[in-house]
Amino acid sequence: MKLYLPRFNQLLLLSTLLIVLPLGACRVEQEEAGSLPDVDVDVEPGNLPEYDVQGPDVNVGVTERTVTVPKVVVVQEEETVDVPYIDVSLPNADQVERTITPEVEVPSGGYDLTIQGIYAVNDELWVVSDLEEVDDNAPESTVRVSDRVVLNAPDMSVRHFIIGDRPTGAFNEQFTFISSREEIAPQLSEGRQLYDQANT
Repeated sequence: MKLYLPRFNQLLLLSTLLIVLPLGACRVEQEEAGSLPDVDVDVEPGNLPEYDVQGPDVNVGVTERTVTVPKVVVVQEEETVDVPYIDVSLPNADQVERTITPEVEVPSGGYDLTIQGIYAVNDELWVVSDLEEVDDNAPESTVRVSDRVVLNAPDMSVRHFIIGDRPTGAFNEQFTFISSREEIAPQLSEGRQLYDQANT
């Protein structure tokens, strides 16, 4: 009677023999301890080569060059013009002559600034001016428009009120912009009008 093993069992048996057989075929034993040979070397220490390395000289300073830089230039010219003159005399008060000049920075030359009136309100001079755009087709260029009145009066602090829209720019922050004279009409009526542009 013949015994047949399934093919899987035959392969398993063959694989096991192939793994175990090489392990038993090689045997390694250490017979003697190893050591490095003794070497006696008598030498003088060496010298590394020397190099004379010279780097570049660096001088830091300032020199002048002509370059183009962007700038906004506000051109102002001196002209001789007729301006209103106001002489206010108060008893027992020293007079000071000065020029009242509101000046507003605007985005083009198409604007006009006119002093409408000057009022003595409490201990202050209130200057009311009108800022108007007279030419909306004027080329854009930052300029300043102004008006002036010469005032001979006691020395008083000045507040400027500008009727109109506030143009952008930090220069214009020194003024109070209002939409119309009616915003401050009650205070103006309590004071005294020193100058009226309509009457000049």
